[in-house]
Amino acid sequence: MNPRLFLWSLVSALAGFLFGFDTVVISGAEKTIQALWGLSPAMHGLAMSAALWGTVLGSVVGSWPTDHFGRKKTLFCIGSLFLVGSLWSAGCNDVYSFMIARFIGGLGIGISTVASPLYISEIAPPERRGRLAGMFQFNIVFGILVAFLSNFLLAGIGENSWRWMLGIMAVPSIIYTLACLIIPESPRWLIGRKGDRAAGARVIRLIYPDATEAEIEAKVDEIASVSHDKSSTGRFWSMQLKTPILLAFLIAFFNQLSGINAILYFAPRIFELAGLGAKAALLQSVGIGVTNLIFTFIGLWLIDRLGRRTLLYIGSFGYIASLGLCAWAFFTKTFAIVPACVFAFIAAHAVGQGTVIWVLISEIFPNRHRAQGQSLGSFTHWIFAALLTLFFPSMVTAFAPGYVFLFFCFMMVLQLIWVKMMVPETKGRTLEDIERHLEA
Repeated sequence: MNPRLFLWSLVSALAGFLFGFDTVVISGAEKTIQALWGLSPAMHGLAMSAALWGTVLGSVVGSWPTDHFGRKKTLFCIGSLFLVGSLWSAGCNDVYSFMIARFIGGLGIGISTVASPLYISEIAPPERRGRLAGMFQFNIVFGILVAFLSNFLLAGIGENSWRWMLGIMAVPSIIYTLACLIIPESPRWLIGRKGDRAAGARVIRLIYPDATEAEIEAKVDEIASVSHDKSSTGRFWSMQLKTPILLAFLIAFFNQLSGINAILYFAPRIFELAGLGAKAALLQSVGIGVTNLIFTFIGLWLIDRLGRRTLLYIGSFGYIASLGLCAWAFFTKTFAIVPACVFAFIAAHAVGQGTVIWVLISEIFPNRHRAQGQSLGSFTHWIFAALLTLFFPSMVTAFAPGYVFLFFCFMMVLQLIWVKMMVPETKGRTLEDIERHLEA
């Protein structure tokens, strides 16, 4: 692989590390915060979901700066949002300023899920696009693991340990922001949006250093030609785009209706419901991060070999088995198997939906509508994530945990049917070829 291309993809994917860290770091502080400010279950759910509501807004507006200012400038600005959110949340003295700070960090997450996978998809060769774009997800789960581990290590340093848990993210935020200075702009944005063929060709030469001038010009011509097709120049909400729009909505919908974010956010609480002590529950949460990382790596190794559709099949069967067993364990009070079931659930998610979601959404839209399509998929993902996080504490209070896991299991049966009936295979195709195929 071109080392330069790998470095650019890695820098962009580091936004995923901040995303994962910020998403899960709150799990180590949530019970302390509830006790510190005397929060009711409803207010506690609102405080915990504040970042996700910021993520919802960030995902909605993320396509605008990504299209108007470019992929590179947008990625650079994401780091400052993470930096402000982490420092502010660590210094809060009341729940309302805490929610504002978490909301700002959530804006960074939402915009990152639009700009980062899209940028990597647009610079990657077809045969490596799955692995390179999937690095965004790998960095998400790496950030999750580091957050769980950081929480565990900082848990015993005193009554203000929760502030250190939240504030430590300022360090990777600064590193990521500075690293964005070394990446080039996306050639597809330069050619398709800005109309700068010469600048786009220069970036393509860096991506394909062994290509001839004729091959470079052919790639530029192909990008320019599809950027003026009917599907690219027409409206986003149109019949020409009905298939990618429906695919983006449903993959994001099913991703969250698996229960993944609720389980990640409240992992220590779930383990305590299964009878583990508080310290053991926090340590088991680190195990979730390790499992997630290992199986995401396996998913990245497989995605360009087996394809996106096959990984979604594998993940669906794993979801159904693990969630079904988890529900049975709570109904029968066989709590000993709950950690293993949760780890199996995380493994299924990492290999399937976790690896595929951001790759597939970044592949299926026309060049000129790719940011809007990514924004749609991201918004769908985060609105359901926010709703689940908001209501999950009340759900496990109002219903036995077994019923909650059974509901998630049923939704994954529906996902399996959807994969069978609707999902196309995109591995090994250029973005322009995928565009023509889905339009047809």
